[in-house]
Amino acid sequence: MTEDFQAITRFIVEIEKLKNVERKIKPAGLSRYENSAEHSWQIALLALTLLPYAEKQTDPLTVVTMLLLHDIVEIDTGDKFAYDANHDDYENELLSAKRIFAILPDEQQQTYLKLWIEFEHAQTPEAQFAKAIDRLMPVLQNLHNGCQSWIDHDVSVTQILHKNAAIEIANPLLWQWLKRQVIEAGERVGLSN
Repeated sequence: MTEDFQAITRFIVEIEKLKNVERKIKPAGLSRYENSAEHSWQIALLALTLLPYAEKQTDPLTVVTMLLLHDIVEIDTGDKFAYDANHDDYENELLSAKRIFAILPDEQQQTYLKLWIEFEHAQTPEAQFAKAIDRLMPVLQNLHNGCQSWIDHDVSVTQILHKNAAIEIANPLLWQWLKRQVIEAGERVGLSN
């Protein structure tokens, strides 16, 4: 039992590093960039808030756990801008997930790795909802921070809509509303189509 506590403590200290992973988006009203730990916290809360509106029945604990775990790999791989061509780096991220989760006792290690992989493949209702929430938060931030990261990286409205279409799986009505918001914001700030 003592060994388990030591392993869990090592894991928690290791994931402290997530607070130092800078993302490409600034929180609404702030001049600094957010870190990946802040992102994980906020999307977990966003998911809990939107779960009653999910298109499919989902397990709240599974969704929140996925969202809290999904970016831990950025400790090793760093954050990649969602609209970059090389955004998907599954093999390197999997190596990172295996390394970090291996710090934990065996049962937790296996559970967390399985959930991380499930999130990445987005085949279950929980993973689809979690993926949608992960996509939703940066869109909401951009809509409330003058489209900062979209402007900084010359992202078009078409790219935004294409990249975030997974939101429709979680909630088609939310997606329709969000699409209108993105198009209107794009017109307001002069994003290309």
